[in-house]
Amino acid sequence: MKKLLTTGVMAASLSALTLTGCTSTTNTGAVGVDRQQLLLVSSEQVLQLSAQSYAKTLQDARSKGVLDTNTAQLNRLKKIANRLVGQVGVYRADAARWKWEVHTIKSDQLNAFVMPGGKVMFYSGIIDRLNLTDDEIAAIMGHEISHALREHSRERISREYATQTGIGVAASIFGLSQGQAQLASVAGDLGLSRPHSRTQESEADQIGLELMARAGYNPQAAITLWQKMQRASQGEPPQFLSTHPTSSSRIAELQSLMPKVMPLYQKARR
Repeated sequence: MKKLLTTGVMAASLSALTLTGCTSTTNTGAVGVDRQQLLLVSSEQVLQLSAQSYAKTLQDARSKGVLDTNTAQLNRLKKIANRLVGQVGVYRADAARWKWEVHTIKSDQLNAFVMPGGKVMFYSGIIDRLNLTDDEIAAIMGHEISHALREHSRERISREYATQTGIGVAASIFGLSQGQAQLASVAGDLGLSRPHSRTQESEADQIGLELMARAGYNPQAAITLWQKMQRASQGEPPQFLSTHPTSSSRIAELQSLMPKVMPLYQKARR
């Protein structure tokens, strides 16, 4: 009887926690992204962890002499970022006020990311090795910005935290004893460093496509970008897209969205 009672209390508590933690971080936009997200951890906690991680990345790159070594390339990225950031209000108004940063790391890696709060990082290899156009860079950056807008890292941390700590997560959310060290460990290992889920990747594809279209970048470049990355990685997706479905299904999804985003691109070009 005691076991059944304990199980029932835990189930009820987690159920209530799930209900109170479910929301959507963005508007639906033209592409119609509309999914309730489990968000048990505060944005402030994730932003703090993100800022620390980004600062360490910058420090490490600076100490190795690989941070922002190509001024022309950095300025090119900043120009593209400014145009994309100018459109983020479509999905969430507060994102336009984030402290956006853009940096580069000299490396052959095919990698790029945007951390929570608008911290952009591009590895030079993804630009140089793939000979990217501005439109293709915008496709990558729009995709990564979308992860930040949807707070996918926060969502992943929340899910893993709930899974690992069970009823203990309720204590943390409601201000009872729960160590911050455990949260930081989960965040660093899963929420900030590991690849996003396929659902999150699909959302980032959709939102990113709309952002680049509204900014006046040709959404068709997202397809040529993926084709380039597929050839360069010899069947293995780049780190920042490693959980995405196969290239054929991804390209099909991107193509299916063109009727929604091409009018936005044509309007922006006019």
